[in-house]
Amino acid sequence: MIDKRVNTAHEAVADIFDGATIMIGGFGEAGSPVELLHALIDQGASDLTIISNNTGSGEVGLAALIKAGRVSKAICSYPRTANSTVFTELYRSGSIKLELVPQGTLAERIRCGGAGVPAFYTATAVGTPLAEGKELREFEGKKYVLERGLRADFTIIKARTADVHGNLLYNKTARNFAPIMATAANTTIVQVQNVVDAGDIDPETIVTPGIFVDRVVCVAQPAHESELVAAGVSYP
Repeated sequence: MIDKRVNTAHEAVADIFDGATIMIGGFGEAGSPVELLHALIDQGASDLTIISNNTGSGEVGLAALIKAGRVSKAICSYPRTANSTVFTELYRSGSIKLELVPQGTLAERIRCGGAGVPAFYTATAVGTPLAEGKELREFEGKKYVLERGLRADFTIIKARTADVHGNLLYNKTARNFAPIMATAANTTIVQVQNVVDAGDIDPETIVTPGIFVDRVVCVAQPAHESELVAAGVSYP
């Protein structure tokens, strides 16, 4: 039996190295791996490239990692949202780079990375600044831009339940990016609310098979990102 469990969030992220590329789940607090991100801040890795739907909220989780100066580049769809201020200030000062990717294109680039597809053509972004410098090709009279698949050194995501083999179930919108991110990294690290024995999850309901998961850490009472932001919490 391959038991994927590790004891702490700090142990789970201990080998993330300077200069690593990391996919980070999110799409709201259902999928934001706050405890793993805070452990990564404590761990100290820097010059990171992050791939995420957004750049976090307030000064916790992903936003706190960016505020700490650990991220040199963000590849995302929404660098600025209602509660995000950290990224905007750093970007305007030239302290962080941004690769802006339409949300559907971002999802497909990650999916392709996990599936071993090096690139694909899409009509999204044709005729906009996001297509500048990229290959264009015409199919049946319509122009398409070439987008490359994305892979990462690590994926950090949040799920609701795992078994000891790393088979995962998610909570609502946590499922938007996390399942494809889990397939597209050399090492996938997951925080979950509860871990069950092998066989306790109906195989027909498993969303992410354990073959894609390397480490599982149980965080029984995870922080709610929105509550931390509303309370003005800043990590560390």
